[in-house]
Amino acid sequence: MLRKLTVEDVELGGRRALMRVDFNVPISESGEVRDDFRIREALPTIKYILSKEGAVVLMSHLGRPKGKYAPEYSLKPVCEKLRELLPDVPVDFADDCVGDTVRALTKGLENGEVLLLENLRFHKEEEKNDPDFAKQLASLGDLFVNDAFGTAHRDAASVTGVPKLLQPAVAGLLMKKEVEYLEGVLAAPGKPFVALLGGAKVSDKILVIENLASRVDAILVGGGMAFTFFKAQGLKIGASKCEDDRLEDARRLLALAKQKGVELLLPIDVVAASEFKEDAQRATVAPDAIPDGWMGLDIGPETVELFAAKIKSCRTVVWNGPMGVFEMAPFAEGTRRIAEAIAAAQCTSVVGGGDSASAVRKMGLADKFSHVSTGGGASLEMLEGKELPGVEALTSR
Repeated sequence: MLRKLTVEDVELGGRRALMRVDFNVPISESGEVRDDFRIREALPTIKYILSKEGAVVLMSHLGRPKGKYAPEYSLKPVCEKLRELLPDVPVDFADDCVGDTVRALTKGLENGEVLLLENLRFHKEEEKNDPDFAKQLASLGDLFVNDAFGTAHRDAASVTGVPKLLQPAVAGLLMKKEVEYLEGVLAAPGKPFVALLGGAKVSDKILVIENLASRVDAILVGGGMAFTFFKAQGLKIGASKCEDDRLEDARRLLALAKQKGVELLLPIDVVAASEFKEDAQRATVAPDAIPDGWMGLDIGPETVELFAAKIKSCRTVVWNGPMGVFEMAPFAEGTRRIAEAIAAAQCTSVVGGGDSASAVRKMGLADKFSHVSTGGGASLEMLEGKELPGVEALTSR
């Protein structure tokens, strides 16, 4: 159980809940939300507060506008999507997130109504965790609800500054679900427990491997990060992506897995291409047979079979990071087939946000997984064994 108070533990009737959400969603050039997954995941908490006759003031960031107004990062399209998803609820929009006009709008909010504030990151004080900015935000509510798991690893004004000033500070239903799922999997996983790690960089996963090495039975490594391991073992990798400054780390992680008795499996074949382009020449080769100037961009079919067999026999799998450059169709096959293997397995399956979660949703497989996280960075830090600042800042039970 989450060691913090949740929205279910407090009185909400007649109160304004200042709620941090993660509405950092992709917006098309025509100004429409392209993927509403994160918005939909926040709806249960919003509806719960409204059902208890409270009002909701929503705050979020979108993109990286660098502390000043930029129309392409406005949350107005998100407000339109929210109105679609909550057709029976009055949803208003504020052109800023602080100031007298915003304060007046929040004061006038009736029970059962929702107000979405403009992008927090239009103010540089948000990411700097400025105390005065946090104070202005805190004045907009009667209690604080954090349902933004995707930003729980950030030390920002709306994440850790506000709960110092506005109590009770409680977890929303999504935050509760995310933390309990990931903590539960790490604390008491069904065995065999397999970690599937991909993505471009070994540096992003060093602490994850270190933390999981004493918990899992096998670590399956795909994606661009595999080539740093290959080079660390003395293999020629052509022009494949490699972090040369992490070769010693890769050797250390291979030794750690061996010491802990954990199988660390690397690809046994890869799909290599002559260029980083969708229409480049490509061939499936052994990792040490990549032609000069070519680059590995996906795991090959034999690796898929090897990894799928491990996944089929496990009771718990945690997946973070795609197996290849899944944004390009010719190099998406490894990620797709691994996603299908996990979806078909009789196991607890957790996808740790980010690109792997996007891939699962894009393939229409999200409902086949036990849990698809909304937070890439936050879920990574939990897999590393770290405490999340946004969770720690909440009121303890």
